[in-house]
Amino acid sequence: MSVRRLPTLPLLAALLAALLTGCGIRATEVPTDFGGAPSRTPCSLASPDTSTQTAHGVPVQIFLLCGSSLVTVDRTVRVPEGTPDARRRVIVAQGLLDQLAASPSAAEKAAGYLTYVPGGIGVTGPGPKDPEDTLRLSTPPAGLTSYALAQLVCTLSDSSATEGDGSVILGGPAPSPLRRYDCTDDVRSHPGETKPPSGEVKSG
Repeated sequence: MSVRRLPTLPLLAALLAALLTGCGIRATEVPTDFGGAPSRTPCSLASPDTSTQTAHGVPVQIFLLCGSSLVTVDRTVRVPEGTPDARRRVIVAQGLLDQLAASPSAAEKAAGYLTYVPGGIGVTGPGPKDPEDTLRLSTPPAGLTSYALAQLVCTLSDSSATEGDGSVILGGPAPSPLRRYDCTDDVRSHPGETKPPSGEVKSG
């Protein structure tokens, strides 16, 4: 009686390669290691962070830094009822500046949020000869870092403190010159490399 011999290992390897090729799968000689499971997306909070929000106030959004780009987070700003529109704009603008300068919450820090806006920046409305939507800062905008200016411009330009058209007129203390700054996609994506584009605005 003859004994049927089992296929050798080289023959089995050849057959396996042929089957994989027929199925459209490219065979590999070296096992592929894809590493561990991906980690949680940076700047993605596990749940809404209410520690930085108050029970009463106007809902607003500010731009914080995450990695190399700007992202929005929710905040609130207190505005007294019956405040005239002109005064309301300044109150909202100051509240946004204060929120930008405040340290992110513990949950936000753990998720990767940062801010470069320094504390102590004050804001006032337009001077006698300024356009009505002007915001004058106690610190000249040109003196801020690229990150801080991007955060400030994008936050203010998308708020009720301005016309909400993606731009904001800023200047330092009067009578320093005014400039209209734009928050663009490039600024939001690369705030450290791209300064907000701006153009001179003439007063009176």
